[in-house]
Amino acid sequence: MWKDFFYYSRSERRVILLLLGMLVILGISWLICHKVYKPEYVRQEDSAEIDSFLASVKQREVSYAKRNYTASGVRKGQEVVLFDFNPNTADSVQLKKLGLPSFVVRNILRYREKGGVFRTPEAFARIYGLKEEQYLLLKPYIQIPPREESKQDSVYEQVKIQRIEKYPEGTLVSLNEADTTQLKRIPGVGSAIAKMIVAYRNRLGGFVCLEQLQEIPHVDASLNKWFTIQSAPFRKIRVNKDGLDKLRNHPYMDFYKAKAILEYRRKRGNIKGLSRLSLFEEFTEKDLQRLSPYLSFE
Repeated sequence: MWKDFFYYSRSERRVILLLLGMLVILGISWLICHKVYKPEYVRQEDSAEIDSFLASVKQREVSYAKRNYTASGVRKGQEVVLFDFNPNTADSVQLKKLGLPSFVVRNILRYREKGGVFRTPEAFARIYGLKEEQYLLLKPYIQIPPREESKQDSVYEQVKIQRIEKYPEGTLVSLNEADTTQLKRIPGVGSAIAKMIVAYRNRLGGFVCLEQLQEIPHVDASLNKWFTIQSAPFRKIRVNKDGLDKLRNHPYMDFYKAKAILEYRRKRGNIKGLSRLSLFEEFTEKDLQRLSPYLSFE
């Protein structure tokens, strides 16, 4: 029976031989890699030489900086002219003459472009990149007028809100002609609602009844008493000429209605009148009632 335990078929013997061969190859590869790529350890003497080299490089960098810059932080060879200056108005040429590096000058100009104001000499000292030695050298020459010292160091200026005089009770405004300035004089109408009324009027092509105002969000029916409609729509939908974008842009139209009109025009020609549109399943009776004042079949 023990012979059966150690009996392997031909395919099993092939697999065993293949695995044994792979193990032998891996063992040989490990020995070769271990001998060829044997890690080299840095000796203590070599480590000391490396540290000495790095220290000499750092020393050369410090020496270069000392040779090219004075104790005040001004680059040697640069002509420095000290004079009274206002950091809120001095241009780049003046700032460079004072010995300030180019990147510090750029930081000053960017700060001023964003609305920043230097109210005190100490505020000038906080500019990024400005060394303390440079600031102490320039401090006696910083001249800031008193009116600028009182200004707030802010990007935004305070805007006075002008009070708008409202219309008296009983005033009527032409709904199809009034601009936002006139609309804002109506009690209960602010800038946002005035803009929405004008925008919706432009999309419609003009109002035909006051109740259309309630199609605009946040417009209450109580505002209707301030308006009158004295003119017909100033722009109509050209059913037989307008393209898809113009047709669908009207509040009472949509993509499917516009597409149906274009398909009919492509297959059968111009649409003669409202009765033809009533045959389209995309148009309900309510749609046709609302659209009729705005349609042109020319």
